[in-house]
Amino acid sequence: MGDQQSERRTGLLLGVGAYLFWGFMPLYFKMIATVSATEIVAHRIVWSLLFLLALATLWRRWPTIRAAASGRVLLTLMLTALLIATNWLVYIYAVVSGHVLEGSLGYYLNPLFNVLLGVVLLGERLSRAQVFATLLAGAGVAVLAAGAGSGLWISLTLAFSFGLYGFLRKIAPVDSLEGLSIETTLLAPIAAGWLLWLQAAGTASFVQGSLTTDILLVLGGAITAIPLLLFTAAAKRLPYSMLGFLQYIAPSLQFLLAVLVFGEALTTAHMICFGAIWAALAIFSIDGWRTAVRARAAAAPL
Repeated sequence: MGDQQSERRTGLLLGVGAYLFWGFMPLYFKMIATVSATEIVAHRIVWSLLFLLALATLWRRWPTIRAAASGRVLLTLMLTALLIATNWLVYIYAVVSGHVLEGSLGYYLNPLFNVLLGVVLLGERLSRAQVFATLLAGAGVAVLAAGAGSGLWISLTLAFSFGLYGFLRKIAPVDSLEGLSIETTLLAPIAAGWLLWLQAAGTASFVQGSLTTDILLVLGGAITAIPLLLFTAAAKRLPYSMLGFLQYIAPSLQFLLAVLVFGEALTTAHMICFGAIWAALAIFSIDGWRTAVRARAAAAPL
């Protein structure tokens, strides 16, 4: 029991660290907003790979990386690599194009999307409160689609890509460093090819721009890899429901940055949608807490 509690505490710290990192990440992307989203993603992949290879060498993880890069695990990581690359591209586009609110909404939808994954893929059943919360969230999204739907595709793509990524990484029998190293290795040839093409065409920002931008792009490797390593390590140690609760940290910080720092317009449709999502998340949290209390009471010795 003690080992399990220790694992959960470690997982909780790792998860909070990951989501705090992601919550403030729009500040980083705003500093390199003059660079195209596709070039930023390509740099994230290439520099992340170099960072991860250094960690793998330092921690002597090459044997486990080679063991993981085979069979069904490799197929799963090919899919997760595609999902995380899509998520990066859409999120960076959202930040640099002034749609941080839509990005925040996407990650608010994530826990609700995880519930749908549990129902569809794991055969889990929803309580009446959870069904109501899901319908309430759906109504909020419908209002946003009708009133300010131009950026709704950003929210839905982010929720789908990262929700499915987290689910697959949780069930894949591979540790965080090994999995992320393989994912970035799979993506690196495409990313490196794109960067070389930009350099040859004379449209690249790297080296041809400011030194500050070059340094920030290189640091993107560590900035990308560290929270993902923390997240996947936390996913292995925490129940999926607890991990879903921690997901509220990042979009809350992003929401505050969008409105208070970046000055994005908060429309009536946004307020209705966010209000519905927050209410739905509150219902889920209260219902989950009550279920956990009942379960502990039932398991307690008489």
